Amino acid sequence: MMNYRFTTGLATAAFLLGLAAPATAGGHGYGHKRSGPVYDYARVISSQPVVRYVTVKTPVEECWEDVEYYTVNERPPGEGVRTLAGAVLGGVIGHQFGSGSGNDAATVAGTIIGAAVGNRSAYRNAAGSYGVKEYSRPVTRCETRYRNRQEKRIDGYDVVYRYKGQKYATRMPHDPGQQLRVRVDIRPAG
Repeated sequence: MMNYRFTTGLATAAFLLGLAAPATAGGHGYGHKRSGPVYDYARVISSQPVVRYVTVKTPVEECWEDVEYYTVNERPPGEGVRTLAGAVLGGVIGHQFGSGSGNDAATVAGTIIGAAVGNRSAYRNAAGSYGVKEYSRPVTRCETRYRNRQEKRIDGYDVVYRYKGQKYATRMPHDPGQQLRVRVDIRPAG
């Protein structure tokens, strides 16, 4: 008896579930509430990019060959040797004159005069190969400059689409293609 009631109860539950399942499957039964938004697809009529031009500065290093001029004050060859030799010879000759403290003064004066004579002798013998000379050398110079160029940036797309016979327009961050997914808002009237 217990077994019969148990199987009859199972059969009744299965029958009731079988009738209830088609009413709620797919969410089309009465009394069923949707928990989220409904989506559909609309046909895109046109999609035009929204373009903005921006100026971009790019650093560019430009280098070129240049000539640098510089001067050198050249001394005649042998100037130091002739000046030293003149000082020694002048000192020896000056030492020959005078006596006592006058002898020291004559030696100093002879040294100074002998150095000057030896120095002038070096400049005379050089015959124009001394003095200020100008030289040049190649140098590479570089400078950073900025070049401006215009770049095209796409800020989005102005899209016109048709849904259920009505035309709509919107701006989107990307090109939607031929179809646009739209959210349909279904509310009870009343």
